[in-house]
Amino acid sequence: MTRTAINLALQGGGAHGAFTWGTLDRLLEEEDIEIEGITATSAGAMNAAALKHGWISGGNAGARESLDSFWLSLAGLDGVLSDAIIEWLRCVSPNPTVIARVIEANPAVLAGEVVTRMLSPYQLNPLNFHPLRSTVEALLDYDKVCAATGPKLFITATHVRTGKPRVFSGDDITADAILASACLPTIYQAIEIEDPRTGKMEAYWDGGYMGNPALFPLFYNTESPDILIVHINPLEREDVPRTAQDILNRINEISFNASLLRELRGIDFVNRLIENGVIAPEAMKQNFIHSVRDDAFMSQLGIATKMTLNRALLLQLKDAGRAAMDSFLAAHRKDLGKRTSVDLRAMFS
Repeated sequence: MTRTAINLALQGGGAHGAFTWGTLDRLLEEEDIEIEGITATSAGAMNAAALKHGWISGGNAGARESLDSFWLSLAGLDGVLSDAIIEWLRCVSPNPTVIARVIEANPAVLAGEVVTRMLSPYQLNPLNFHPLRSTVEALLDYDKVCAATGPKLFITATHVRTGKPRVFSGDDITADAILASACLPTIYQAIEIEDPRTGKMEAYWDGGYMGNPALFPLFYNTESPDILIVHINPLEREDVPRTAQDILNRINEISFNASLLRELRGIDFVNRLIENGVIAPEAMKQNFIHSVRDDAFMSQLGIATKMTLNRALLLQLKDAGRAAMDSFLAAHRKDLGKRTSVDLRAMFS
């Protein structure tokens, strides 16, 4: 069987990362597609680590099982009756817009937003309790996540002191590195990790500020020219936001897409130089860009749903992700290894 090697670029977006869970679940059904490298940020980093952890143990089937375990554990749906509960939720859950509006109107959510704008996590959480640490540490065996075999992982966090991205790979990928990649500074204290070059402890915030995700690690560390981006943050919204929550949400989406769009502009520029014969193909790597997204679905959600592990919504996100990947494979599988399947200039201009 001929296998096609591709790279994945997984965006961050809190609980919306369940959409990526669905896309990966569908992709891993394709035994003739090999994942060479994964660059990821925040929730994308957790998906990447769960995939690699499971793949080392059991190939594609093991990766799917590991992703299920991670997300169902977060949703509290990993008990004896989980299958029955999941099917019941799928039957009775309202559409995502309704869920989003209910969450946004929750007094606890509204109060939380006010408090986090007035007080820092150092004031609110002086003992630095991180609610995700136990889950990330318990579900992932880092000897497997850091293994030399299987997909190469590149996890991005933002260096607070310099404002530069730091890409963790190989043995540098730890629970702290993954939590740093998902560290929103208004909610969590910065994650401190030792810099191996200086021996100093350095502070890191969410990688989405400088790379959501960073694509450049794939240029230099993989052979495959194909980069399949799984988008969580909508690139476009039809309506102008008017409420305070909607405005903050759109600011978040724009800022977390900005670094990705800059890198796509650079890729398009290099590809045109190669195609026009200005530089030799062997001088620089030509990359083929592909995109899996569902802006119509994701636009029904907001910043509050990123912070809320609503069980019904996580399952809807997974199903939407599977459908989006299925549509991509049906339309563009033939393009893998041959050409870019999106209009890059329309994405960044």
